[in-house]
Parts: sequence; C-alpha cells; structure tokens
Amino acid sequence: MDKWIKKDLKYIWHPYTQMKDCRKYPPILVDKARGVKLYDHKGNFYYDTISSWWCNVHGHNHPKIKNAVKKQLDSLEHVLFAGFTHKGAVLLAQKIVSLAPDNLSKVFYSDNGSTSVEVALKMSFQYWQNIGRKNKTAFLSLDHAYHGDTIGAMSVGGVDLFNKVFSPLFFPAFKAPSPYCYRCPAGKLRSVCDIECIRPLEAILKRNHSKIAAVILEPLVLAAGGMIIYPPQYLEKASRLTKKYGVHLILDEVATGFGRTGKMFAYQHAAVEADFICLSKGITSGYLPLAMTLTTDEVYRAFYADYEKKKTFFHGHTYTANPLACAAGLASLKVFEEEDTLDKMKGAVEFLGQGLDEFRCLPYVGDTRHLGLIGAIELVKNKKSKEEFGLKERVGLKVYQAGLRRNIILRPLGSVVYLYLPLSIKKSEIKIILEKTAEVLKGIK
Repeated sequence: MDKWIKKDLKYIWHPYTQMKDCRKYPPILVDKARGVKLYDHKGNFYYDTISSWWCNVHGHNHPKIKNAVKKQLDSLEHVLFAGFTHKGAVLLAQKIVSLAPDNLSKVFYSDNGSTSVEVALKMSFQYWQNIGRKNKTAFLSLDHAYHGDTIGAMSVGGVDLFNKVFSPLFFPAFKAPSPYCYRCPAGKLRSVCDIECIRPLEAILKRNHSKIAAVILEPLVLAAGGMIIYPPQYLEKASRLTKKYGVHLILDEVATGFGRTGKMFAYQHAAVEADFICLSKGITSGYLPLAMTLTTDEVYRAFYADYEKKKTFFHGHTYTANPLACAAGLASLKVFEEEDTLDKMKGAVEFLGQGLDEFRCLPYVGDTRHLGLIGAIELVKNKKSKEEFGLKERVGLKVYQAGLRRNIILRPLGSVVYLYLPLSIKKSEIKIILEKTAEVLKGIK
C-alpha cells in the first residue's frame, strides 16, 4: 500500500464511509485535476461524473476563477463579518439578488449547504415568534428529502439510512410522500396523472397550518434521496398551497442551483414564489466553501428593532462571506456570462437525455430520468415488480469499483446510478462516459 494511503488510513476518518471498507478499497490519492478529469498520483485519470459532490460547475482548474482567488489573496484573505464588510461580499450579494425573484432582496451568508438550510429554518421559526405567532413552530418536508447533516437539516430530511441513528435528537416535522413518478405514491402514470401526489401535502397543511412555520422543498430534484426528478406542476401547486395556508416556502437550491438543471436555478422551471432560497455548492464552482440564504424584506423587517426587544437574529459563522470565497463566486458568475454557459450547454443536455433513454433496455434498469446535466439510472432486481436491491447486496459498491476500473467515477445512491456533470462538458466526453457506464451496468450479475 502506498505510504500516503497508509498515513491517510492512520489519521483520517472519511465522510459517508465505512472505514473498514477502506482496508480493502483504499481511497484514491488525487494529485491534480483539469476539466472533467481527476488525476491520481500515479498518473491515472478518472472522469469526475459527479462534479466532486455536485459543486464543480465549470470544470476543474478554470483559469478565470483560479486567477480571481489569487488576486484576492494579495489584498484580503479573511475578516470577521459582524460590524465589518468588504467589496466582494457586497458585489456578490448584489449580483445574486439581481438573478433572484423580485421578492427576495436580502442575503445572509454562511459557509455550506446544511447551514444555509439551518439559517432558513431558524429565520422562519423566529419570524413567527417575532410577530407574535408563537404556535407556528413545526415544518413540513418530503419523505425522500435531504437537506443536510446538521440537526435541524436532518430533522426535515427523510433519508432514513443517513438519519435514523440520530432521530432521537430531531425536532418533530411533518412528512408528505414524495412526488416519485417511477414509484408514484398515488398509483398513477405520469402520462395521465393530475399531480394527485400533492394531496397528502395539502391535507397536512389544511389540518396543521396554524402550527406550521414553513414547507421546505428541493425544487424538481430530490438529490440525495435518489435523484428523483418530479414535475414542475407539483412545485407550482405546493407554492400556491403555502400562500393559501399562510406558511413560508423554503426552496433548497443547494444541489440544483447554478445551471445544473439547464436554468440558473431549478425554481425557474416553474411559476413559484418562495420566502427563502438556500444556495451553496456551485456558488464558487467548488473552489471554496460558501453559502447564502436569500429572503424577503417582510422577513427582514420582522427582525429590525431596538436591540433590547430581543428580535436580533443570533446566528453566524466564522468564515461568513470569506473574501476568497466571494471572489471565486463572482468569478464563477462572470464565467456564466462571458462563456454563455447556459446557452452552450443545451446541446449537451439533449445528448445526455437521448443517451440515457437507451439504457432502459438493459436487464436491471427500471427507470432513467434526467433534467439539465443531471441524469439517473435506477437499478432494480425485477423490472416488472420494481423490486429494489437490498442493502446487503451492495450493488452501489460493485458499480463504483467497476467504474474505477474503467476510469470513471460512479458513486451510486443505493441502487441509483447518477451523473452530475459539469456544465462545461463536451458531447464527446458525455459519449465516453455513457459508454463506460453501459459497460459497468452490463457487467452486473
């Protein structure tokens, strides 16, 4: 075993990893990256089909973002953000607000996706407390949702494998069935349905709206819950219901923001109006940690009072609005404009969708789905019954290992093999990735 890997296993505990597995399947020591490829210390390359956990937007080692961070280093690396500010934070907030819906005018910075969600939950909760609606303390989310790994974010999550052991720590939250078209909770086919899957969410709101502070949703893609892609009409109906019953709508765009779905933000595929939008991951194209929570003037004004009235939002992070991260965020948005990213990716989006459709004929492929440059292939034991593979069968691990042997990173969510491709990817690269993925799936025994 390589000396660096030995040191890694001696000192490091990796996330989402059973460390005992690492003795048999040691981590890969990455030395450099460029475009859609990672290179290990032995010179081998791997197609980074999951954008290094969904944050790399413009490809690795983009010169414009790299140079912006280097330039920022010459003037200011970090400053506390309570009582101080800096130009990068102001400019980035201004730019994001210009891209957001008209009703969202205020930006609260934090440092990762989980905390951007925590901020929204706490703001919504305290808003109702500040205006005297003390009974509105609960939240409503979906049963396949994932919103992060902090306690509040897990409380509104629904991914049992990730969260179950921590459940005694959670605050209670209402859960509605997810709009999972392949496994429709209403027993309908998408081609003939009328979004009947919204009815349980509506019923919960009708009975409990007086004590619900907010509904939180991942717009159009339930990412860690299995890359479940649902119709825009569901989001539109949910948005109207939150207005009807007087609760906030929180949109978690941590995974779907910054071009992933073919638009700058996923909510733009639907006619919705949110009270909060949570952003992170792609905001800096993966260069540095940064997050934002956007909200309205109405929410902001509920906290705006004399200090002794105890309406201040007491929340913050050491690296809030870090200048280096803000510089990377501004540079990434500039790349979107200068390289016409969203328009140029349209051909790649269509090519990916056509390629994924061809996987449906493979023996264990129950469903394929895609939106933008997000694609998913759901594997099943039996295509007719849709029987899932069990945890002990470790299909995901087998796919991952087979992918590495073909120089491709496939890191399934259970039995869902997915692609989360950088927006800069070329059709020729997608073709290679799809071919290699097909080889892996054809080899499943």
